[in-house]
Amino acid sequence: MSAHETLPRPRSAAGGGDSPPRAPRGTGFRLFGRFRFGYLSPAVLVVAVLLYLPFLWTVYLSMTRYDGLGSPVFTGLENYTRLLDDPAMLTSIRNTLLWVLGTTVLPVGLGLLVAVLSYDIRGGGWYRLPFLLPYAMSGAGLGLVWGFILQPDGVANKVLGFLGMPGGETAFLNDGPENTLAMIVVWTWQQLGVNMLLFVVGLQSIPRAPIEAARLDGASGWRLFRHVIWPLMRPLTTVVVGLALVASLKTFDIVWVMTQGGPGRTSETLAVTMYRDVFVADEYGYGSAIAVLLTTVTGLSSYAYMRRQTRREDF
Repeated sequence: MSAHETLPRPRSAAGGGDSPPRAPRGTGFRLFGRFRFGYLSPAVLVVAVLLYLPFLWTVYLSMTRYDGLGSPVFTGLENYTRLLDDPAMLTSIRNTLLWVLGTTVLPVGLGLLVAVLSYDIRGGGWYRLPFLLPYAMSGAGLGLVWGFILQPDGVANKVLGFLGMPGGETAFLNDGPENTLAMIVVWTWQQLGVNMLLFVVGLQSIPRAPIEAARLDGASGWRLFRHVIWPLMRPLTTVVVGLALVASLKTFDIVWVMTQGGPGRTSETLAVTMYRDVFVADEYGYGSAIAVLLTTVTGLSSYAYMRRQTRREDF
């Protein structure tokens, strides 16, 4: 090749024409970074209008005396001080704790049990179907049906009396905290199905190789579940328990329909107490203080639970 000859210019991968110049690396990222606030502003605006502003208004109302008419009168922390001396609030906190314990243990535990027992058997879907049907009912419809069943002269007592079994005159909903425990059982009957379905999905996503290896090593039954299946399902279990925890703290519809928090406010939860003080007693300031308390407890409980589970998975 002579000195006057030049090397051929590189061609594109398609075989025709010169390859176009490449854009500098990071140009797309810089372009996105320059306008990122514009992209995010509609979502931030919606969240602010629908969540943050109402919460800030509720915090302000919690420090006022307001009956829904006229203008709120600022009273500082008077409503929060009143919470400490309200016997109905102590009962409401006790019932809420019972709901947290009962609705995170019974529906989740039984849902996991049914999912595991029906997973690897023929026709397991048909065995799971009866547990899924109650979840199709709304909380209000569930409360109406079971309120009729558990009344002193309701279906439950009539069936027990007809069969000659003890408990035929039980007042399921008349005394606290027994009425709260009865409603927790009803809630479990409804929520068991959806928890079972979530665990079935989790079981289907588990790799088969570790399970088959454990079976070849002689593991079966409880040992297989305890040492292989359960650790693999821990992330899903964290999510299921977290959802149950939040739902239990804000329980309202089933309690209001079945007992309206009674008799004598013995079955109220924090959500029911908030509703009664705001929309029945027209004490918007005091009810807003309960709403702030409920929101704070729900947020801190969820954060503490998720933080604890995250630390456990890190180890």
